[in-house]
Amino acid sequence: MAGGAKIEDDEVIAGINVTPLVDIMLVLLIIFMVTAKIIVSQAIPLDLPKAASGGETQMIFTVTIDKDGKVLADKRPMPTDAELRKAAADALAKNKDLRTVIQASSQVNHGTVIHVLDELRQAGIQKIGFAIDKTATATGVKTAPGGNP
Repeated sequence: MAGGAKIEDDEVIAGINVTPLVDIMLVLLIIFMVTAKIIVSQAIPLDLPKAASGGETQMIFTVTIDKDGKVLADKRPMPTDAELRKAAADALAKNKDLRTVIQASSQVNHGTVIHVLDELRQAGIQKIGFAIDKTATATGVKTAPGGNP
């Protein structure tokens, strides 16, 4: 007999074989990793603005959507999608490292915000962030404007 515990012929082997369990877990891990990569690649990539204490000033192109759904780009009204795309393309032509911030009212339809986001992406803008109002309660839990968390 080659090493290990001596087992007599009439005793039952009571050890648990964990090799199949480890094999299954590794296969599941690989499946989850591949699935996560596919899910992430289908999302819209966002580049949120970062604060810096020094360095060069970043050019920001601001798009505002009021509660009625009216779109303003750098405080100028944009009645049509074509005008928004042209304003975005002109700003991008001036600065290739252009950062865009979308400021949307909480009362604006989600579809309107996504439509504006799509128009900006069609104009070639890649670095897009969303502005928020920071609100917090005494316990540190953030709440919506209506008071619901």
